[in-house]
Amino acid sequence: MSTPHGRESASDTLSAARVLSDRADTRPTATALLSIGGRQLLVAVRALLVFTVLLGVGYPLVVFGIGQLIAPDRANGSLVTDAAGQTVGSSLIGQQFAGDQWFLGRPSAAGDGYDAMSSGGSNLSADSADLQATIEQRRAEIAAADGVDPAAVPADAVTASGSGLDPDISPAYALEQVDRVAAARNLPADQVRDLVESQTEGRALGFVGEERVNVLELNLALTRLGS
Repeated sequence: MSTPHGRESASDTLSAARVLSDRADTRPTATALLSIGGRQLLVAVRALLVFTVLLGVGYPLVVFGIGQLIAPDRANGSLVTDAAGQTVGSSLIGQQFAGDQWFLGRPSAAGDGYDAMSSGGSNLSADSADLQATIEQRRAEIAAADGVDPAAVPADAVTASGSGLDPDISPAYALEQVDRVAAARNLPADQVRDLVESQTEGRALGFVGEERVNVLELNLALTRLGS
């Protein structure tokens, strides 16, 4: 004869088996898992395509269009042309000038000098002996070329910018070069000095940055003045 305890044990065993069977029935099959994964993959691919079109095509076109409408000159690189309409450079990127008849820009540590593909500074620290020696050599050479006291040579005349492509110099450095340039071009110094002052740009918004002179623009104006 079976005891109540035995009947309860058999009942419990049967219930546990049913629970396990129910759980097994509710487990997703391999086909179901593949179906779920396929839907998720499809959603991911759609999102990729949508954002690729929006951010890779739409957004650049919108920004380009706004730039062309608001400031086409700047959007196209602030290119500078000469009297013949030929592009001679950009007002945003400095370039090398040589000779007494030109206003010179800042020294450049970008490659061999004003190399846009090697933009950068010298990476020498302020207390570097090599940097100090280079600065003193530049100071002596500039003072001799411009006929001024070495102590009067402005800082931007002997130090390179962080990019090596600074297109501007200080009004002080531009004015220091007036006598040399005027003599080389047989022009009155006062006329060249007035040209420098007319090419001097003030601070942005009246208080941001310092006054500056764009070397390329100044030399083009100098060429027009001489002709």
